[in-house]
Amino acid sequence: MLTKNNPAAAMFGISVVIILIALDQTIVGTALPRIVSELQGFGLYPWVAAAYLLTNATFIPVIGRLGDLKGRKPFLLAAIIVFTGSSALCGLANNMLELVLARALQGAGGGMLVGSAFASVPDLFPDMKERVKWQIMMSSAFGIASALGPALGGWMTEHFGWRSVFYVNLPIGVIALMFVWSHLPHIVHENNRSQKGMDWWGVALLVLAISAILATSEFGESLGFFSWVFWGLVVSSVFFGFIFVRHQKSSVAPIIPAHLFDSKPVRIMTVLAGLTGFIMFVLIFYAPLLLQAGFSLSPPDAGLLVTPILVMITVGSIVNGRLITRVQKPQRLFTFGILFLMLGISLVTLIKPEDPAYYLVLVFSLCGFSLGFQIPNLIVQIQALVAKADLGASSALVQTLRTLGGMFGASIGGVIVNYKFQQGVSNELSQAGIRDPRVLKLFETPQILVRELDQQTLSNLAAQLGFSGTELIAHTRVLLISGVHNALYFCILLALISFLVSLKLPNLNEMKKM
Repeated sequence: MLTKNNPAAAMFGISVVIILIALDQTIVGTALPRIVSELQGFGLYPWVAAAYLLTNATFIPVIGRLGDLKGRKPFLLAAIIVFTGSSALCGLANNMLELVLARALQGAGGGMLVGSAFASVPDLFPDMKERVKWQIMMSSAFGIASALGPALGGWMTEHFGWRSVFYVNLPIGVIALMFVWSHLPHIVHENNRSQKGMDWWGVALLVLAISAILATSEFGESLGFFSWVFWGLVVSSVFFGFIFVRHQKSSVAPIIPAHLFDSKPVRIMTVLAGLTGFIMFVLIFYAPLLLQAGFSLSPPDAGLLVTPILVMITVGSIVNGRLITRVQKPQRLFTFGILFLMLGISLVTLIKPEDPAYYLVLVFSLCGFSLGFQIPNLIVQIQALVAKADLGASSALVQTLRTLGGMFGASIGGVIVNYKFQQGVSNELSQAGIRDPRVLKLFETPQILVRELDQQTLSNLAAQLGFSGTELIAHTRVLLISGVHNALYFCILLALISFLVSLKLPNLNEMKKM
């Protein structure tokens, strides 16, 4: 029978919260084309995701620290209410502006969920062995929901309309609220009772820093390496990030306590979090583009082949959880994951259109399985490195850095892919003597390789101008494949850096709480 302050029941509620987060990150993307078609306002299309990311990345560290100071239960309850209520507002949106604003509120709720949910686990289970079991449960819930999200989003959009992908959060949110309200204890750590305030100037600087990073991510792909605006955005991201960090060191109520960085292992974990987010996002984002635009596969087929990445992250997390309490040097599991990820990404660069589907599934499964040894260990190891009073801030730190790493991955990966594509297309068109502005416009981005309407337009222009549109498309597919390979080569380089950095991680079995 479930009783008040029942840790197992509380963890069930928190796992349901994790399902909410995972579903929202994957289910909405499938419905976006239908949403834009009905609500119009294509110019606001990128901001449906950008508004969510901005508020999400801001609220993760803020709520992580507030949870350390005031206890996590009130913020987790508030997060569920905000997230569920804003999901309803998204479903009720009558135009794109309303949807963008509702998504910004939903992102705030999502950030509050992440900032409080993961840090609640060590509050409930101080023993590391017990904690790891529940962390793996959360990772499994996240992975399964992430894997089901795209297919569920497509099915619901087709049968119940796009608004249903937001309304599905309502019953899940109610279940999570009931269990967290009834069974999660309100714990405030004694070391933090003396600190009452919050560094709101720091929050403002954090928003500026994240906004600059997000702008770099959103516009970097179209601007390219040689744009002064792109490098201006990069410099502004670094500048505001530096000012934020500097301000935190002098703040009496920091969002991220400066003393965390006095520990070399914590500094190592922050580097690994950013690199992991970068690599993972490039892989998950550009693998479908490689299959669709490069290998001419349909979106459903490409999605089916890439899904093993998400599924095997869950499997890898479970295996990692079984091993981490049994091996003498558990920190080496992270290093093990990086080595196999390097192998997996290397194999992705070698796959060819004629390779059988089962081989592609095996390659992407290896990548996902390897990530399963990295993602949960970021949280497990950072929580083992810090005092109870800093559990929320430290957990939020690695989550935020992984998110920001993913943002940079989107931008830098896009710049690399587009540079190779545009440079190659320019040479192809020049050699063929094609200078018609209508053709040049069609090849501004690789999207022509997945848009049948653009390809039909090219065929019509080719018939008028006397060149082979089919041959030109075939050549540009090769260029796109080469561009994606270059982005993946960069990821292999970053993975090598991660491997070398991870060798300096301390032994979890020998560590004591700071």
